[in-house]
Amino acid sequence: MSEPIYPWQRDLWQRLMLLRERMPHAILLHGRPGIGKQVFAQALADALLCESPDAEGFACGLCVSCGWQGQGNHPDFRLIEPEDRGEDEAGDSLVETAATAKTRKKSRYILIDQVRALGDLVGLTSHRHGLRVVILQPAETLNLSAANALLKMLEEPPPGTLFILVTHQLPRLLPTIRSRCHKVAMSMPTRSAAESWLAEQGVGDPLFCLAQSGGAPLAALEADSPDLREGIDAFATQLARCERIDPAASAAHWSKEDYALALSVLQKWSYDLVSCRLARQTRYYPAQAASLQAMAKSVDLGALLDFQRKLALARAQATHPLNTELQLEALLVIYSQLFPAIARP
Repeated sequence: MSEPIYPWQRDLWQRLMLLRERMPHAILLHGRPGIGKQVFAQALADALLCESPDAEGFACGLCVSCGWQGQGNHPDFRLIEPEDRGEDEAGDSLVETAATAKTRKKSRYILIDQVRALGDLVGLTSHRHGLRVVILQPAETLNLSAANALLKMLEEPPPGTLFILVTHQLPRLLPTIRSRCHKVAMSMPTRSAAESWLAEQGVGDPLFCLAQSGGAPLAALEADSPDLREGIDAFATQLARCERIDPAASAAHWSKEDYALALSVLQKWSYDLVSCRLARQTRYYPAQAASLQAMAKSVDLGALLDFQRKLALARAQATHPLNTELQLEALLVIYSQLFPAIARP
């Protein structure tokens, strides 16, 4: 039977299994998106609820407890995450108010009612005389009311209960919540390990996919698309033309194809330009390293950093009903003006 965790998580798993008999009341798994934190959290919960774990500490998959988990109805387990709440959804505010109610169909946050509902779990003895386990993910989506409700539970932890918090953005959690958890940093796999794993999954160009995902293998797996690679390469080739790029033509094409993707490519390309200028390294476009190095020598660094701020603002507004073609064209015009010192034959 294959392991329920990813190969690059084995060392961390073994370290945590040494704590099995003296687990803290709350564990905070944190790290980059796309490295398998949520899979690891679920495997840990399954293992701790299992009545006959194997030699490696993994759930046996055969006991009564594992049977309940497999059916998704274990009475001593809860998974808390943003949920579809129909029309009665709190809006963008981190504080729930009547003014922000009924604005979204899909929740962006974990709400206070979800945390309060845990009282039915932690207020009773466990059904199998073992641990009760709560996974809360991603923890940064706790709104303010929910975070305060959780904090009260962490300050006076109920006996026999383990909270497993998973977060992609550790600084967004309340400091008081962070301080009451045993923090576990989940690191990125090495590039060679990630490439090997992606090759085993049948990914056609692991190097490209890893570069585009910043080295995160699960995100790289999602990026495995020949059409996507072709489109990104084509846009990168246009960006390498510096001031000779045609903003109108590029904007017309990419606003129809995928405006959000175009902004992502621009952000990553700009990041590599800054990186080449300051450290002579590329992260997202290693295949275009030579072009980026040449461009970085003459780019206006101050203007480039300002351009990055404009890109971040545009990315934040990408889902708003704006004229995406005009927005993208304006950004590409600014981009074309970043290279005043490049002499052309």
